[in-house]
Amino acid sequence: MVPKPWKVISTIRDKSYRVFALRKDTALSPRTGKTHDFFVLESSPWVNVIPLTDDNQVVMVRQYRHGTGEVTLEIPGGLVEREDTPEHAAWRELAEETGYGAEEMIPLGFVYPNPAIQNNKCFTFLAKNAMQVGEQEQDGGEDIEILLKPLSEIPRLIREGEITHSLVVVAFYRYFMEHGLG
Repeated sequence: MVPKPWKVISTIRDKSYRVFALRKDTALSPRTGKTHDFFVLESSPWVNVIPLTDDNQVVMVRQYRHGTGEVTLEIPGGLVEREDTPEHAAWRELAEETGYGAEEMIPLGFVYPNPAIQNNKCFTFLAKNAMQVGEQEQDGGEDIEILLKPLSEIPRLIREGEITHSLVVVAFYRYFMEHGLG
């Protein structure tokens, strides 16, 4: 039997913060007819950008992540603001976090970061022929180091646990499925 969507009977928005809001839904199970409470983190969409230079270097960022208390190796990314499209947010985040631009921004698709408890999408873009065009414009909550890594080293960096952010791993998976190792 194929699962069916549940009918939401009521919604209560509990708390709202800059990057997410907490919502409680009471929903009716189509299988049992009973109600259950579900908690959802509502968030704007996110973007990830794989900035690839003309000599196959990936422009990466290393930054502290408070959730894990660790410094992680990632690609540029961030929130899609209300007035943005995902593509516009990709251009903005690339410039702000790295000072890089690109000749072209190519969409590679989206994933749901965690559909069990989150309602948002994370869009991935390839920034083709990325090049330094300015300075970083980090916000007060960022402390970002820029690194160039050969595209050919990315699978090893993932395999050896140097890249551990799941959405970054998925972004590279999408890239390699479509473009190979470059």
